[in-house]
Amino acid sequence: MEKMLRRAAERAVEGLFTLSGSVTSLAILLIVVFLFKEGLGLFRSPEVEKGYALCVNADNPVEALHPAQVKKIFDAEITDWQALGGQSGEIVPFRFDEIFARYTDEELGEDYALLPQKLGEIIAQTPNIIAFLPQQYLPTASAAVKTLPADNISPKDFFAGKEWLPTSTPAPQLGSLPLALGTLLVSIFAILIALPLGLGVAIYLSELAGERIRKLFKPTIELLAGIPSVVYGFFGLVALVPYIQRTLRLPVGETAFAGSLILAIMALPTIITIAEDAMRNTPKAMREASLALGATHWQTIYRVIIPYAASGITAAVVLGVGRAVGETMAVLMVTGNAAVMPHSLLEPVRTIPATIAAELGEAPAGGAHYQSLFMLGCILFIITMLINLSAEAVSKKQHGKGF
Repeated sequence: MEKMLRRAAERAVEGLFTLSGSVTSLAILLIVVFLFKEGLGLFRSPEVEKGYALCVNADNPVEALHPAQVKKIFDAEITDWQALGGQSGEIVPFRFDEIFARYTDEELGEDYALLPQKLGEIIAQTPNIIAFLPQQYLPTASAAVKTLPADNISPKDFFAGKEWLPTSTPAPQLGSLPLALGTLLVSIFAILIALPLGLGVAIYLSELAGERIRKLFKPTIELLAGIPSVVYGFFGLVALVPYIQRTLRLPVGETAFAGSLILAIMALPTIITIAEDAMRNTPKAMREASLALGATHWQTIYRVIIPYAASGITAAVVLGVGRAVGETMAVLMVTGNAAVMPHSLLEPVRTIPATIAAELGEAPAGGAHYQSLFMLGCILFIITMLINLSAEAVSKKQHGKGF
């Protein structure tokens, strides 16, 4: 009877674990599907702001405009149609709200019924005009008006675009390249700083430090891993950023370099703790055999302990890189939050997680801005997945080599 109860309890626990794993896997799968579903919807959104269109005079030979050209027109950076393949003439940008400065409500008719007619007259009388109008008021009945085609946002414009300005009208600029490069720049240099320091401390605690020192340092380092990222960001903003600005004589201290230092500090506890635990798990017999064969202490560390702990060290590096790539608040506070193409560590940048955190609350649900933020999440997911696959490949290679 007792054996039957024990077996039933074991089966119940096994079933519970199986159910828990299945639910977790399903939840992760649904999250990934939702992420990519929302993100890929971006490429079905029009280049011009949804619900609006661009109109020109029918005699204008220009047949289509790129979103970057539209932005430059309405920002007065391009002022002549000749620069766009048309006839020479000063471009006259026209926004919809300007119609109300020209006509009274009585002239526009009840419920603005005469708006399309009045807009058609303005476009017909202004050969060099480009009008940004709601689609519901387009003067489609006028033969003097030509509506420029609006293609959907292309993957090339999103992934290779160099300007991120999603609130720009009439055409939002959704180039993610500055954000992706900013993320990689900050993360790579953070790991280049944290990895040698973390492994060095892990080797010291595991192989060189006395028991008393290890018992003192290990809990302290583990405690650092529990500090909220906003505290690290506040420390960086108050102490590190002014120091970098003074020391390097920079216009501003909020730079990619400041973000790399903060991320390196945040990644150190993870790298140290996991790598040190992996090294200490090396069997004592292997250490003693190496020393018995005449190897020095350092040779034993390099030839035996580190290769044996390679999978654990790799896991430490992966988690450290993941912390660096996915960190949001601390990076947002110390990197300057500038969505521009990075050229050096000493310039302000913006990362993908910081962009999502800063803009998701303001993006209208279902719009191109909203979907572009989900697409940025897809990029972050792919980067993290590639890091994990690379680490797994390195770990398998280490196991295949043996000692």
